[in-house]
Amino acid sequence: MISVIIPTYKEPEYLDLCLKSAFEGQVNNNEIIVVVDGFYELNKPILDKYPRVNVLDLGSNKGLSVATNWGVYNATNDYILVVNDDNVFPLNWDVELEPHLSKGKVITPNEMEPKPSMFTQKHIKDLGTSPSEFNLEEFWEYELTLNSPPDDAGSTLPFAMYKYDYLAVGGWDIMYPSPHVVDWDFFLKCEYFGMEMVRVYKHFYHFCGAATRPTPEQSAKSTQKEQLAHKFFTSKWDGRAEHNPNNNSKLLSKFK
Repeated sequence: MISVIIPTYKEPEYLDLCLKSAFEGQVNNNEIIVVVDGFYELNKPILDKYPRVNVLDLGSNKGLSVATNWGVYNATNDYILVVNDDNVFPLNWDVELEPHLSKGKVITPNEMEPKPSMFTQKHIKDLGTSPSEFNLEEFWEYELTLNSPPDDAGSTLPFAMYKYDYLAVGGWDIMYPSPHVVDWDFFLKCEYFGMEMVRVYKHFYHFCGAATRPTPEQSAKSTQKEQLAHKFFTSKWDGRAEHNPNNNSKLLSKFK
């Protein structure tokens, strides 16, 4: 079985749909861990609907990296699946992913999004841009029609892997000033340690971010943090690593 890690912040409607699809879409009795990164009282009504969820409350906002690491540390199964709270699970997600899981391998299910993004490999199908307009059964029915062979262009969220491989590479680096770029850094570490990066075509729906529109001041602060994160990334990897939106993080040949 799989331990699912879902960090969440302050979008309970997305979390509700995420958990509903996780439980109703699974075949086995997997462990579902929600790490509440601040705003526990806001999320409590949703969490109370799902008594089987293992809730980890960080008490205050400590950041996505800390939340993800804490969820993995507390996982009780050998394999983990890290998912955004604005993801929707496909039908039979666990039995479809399990055959691909093994030590030394990072599995990335593909995503379906309502609009095109920088990640050109994602399937585009607008089934709704908010939970209130989303039909779970329609998504499940449509997703079952999609199929392609696995390829080596993984390295995006969600991702699944052997828990102790995650720990061996150090998990998500908490030194980054924002959640931007830290995922690229993590997948680069996995590649550097020789892990196989595989994308499989079981699609998770992704709403592409929270519904809350930031104020101009919040947007400016977020942009500043993202720029700092990119500078930290470049410094850490000494300019020898890059990000390619077509296959996500890949080491440059001169780095190997």
